[in-house]
Amino acid sequence: MTLDAFDRQILDLYQRDTRVPSEQIGARIGLSPAAVQRRLKRLREAGVIRAETAQLDCTRLGLGITAIVQVDLIDESARATRAFRETVGQRGEVQQCYGVAGSVDYVLVVIVPDLAAYEAFCEACLLHDPNVRSFTTQIVLDAHQRGAPLAIPALDR
Repeated sequence: MTLDAFDRQILDLYQRDTRVPSEQIGARIGLSPAAVQRRLKRLREAGVIRAETAQLDCTRLGLGITAIVQVDLIDESARATRAFRETVGQRGEVQQCYGVAGSVDYVLVVIVPDLAAYEAFCEACLLHDPNVRSFTTQIVLDAHQRGAPLAIPALDR
């Protein structure tokens, strides 16, 4: 899908707050509210806008521990990595899962109430998985920035 300057401006504004009315977006970028709505519909249908969600405050919900977990697998075949992704994908504690290149195979972002809950997650998901060679955990001390808006690339010149 080709994005023009209006699409990029709409996405830039919309990702910061999906509650901003199309009238306000249109006024800021020089389009009618109907044109903004049509473009948003097209961006949703094309999969550019995948979801419209609320960003929740972990601490206010009692989720005080964020862990960055690096996982090294023994078997890196498509079948084995798919099984690992399915396992962690079913766990609500796993907020993000990245297959990466380098010294480990996956990086997980795990959010739990406390260290006991993290230990329970490790016990259930990592320690007894025969395909997990090793994992390393880093506990986040300061979540300075979470879920920041994406920098929308400029038009090619």
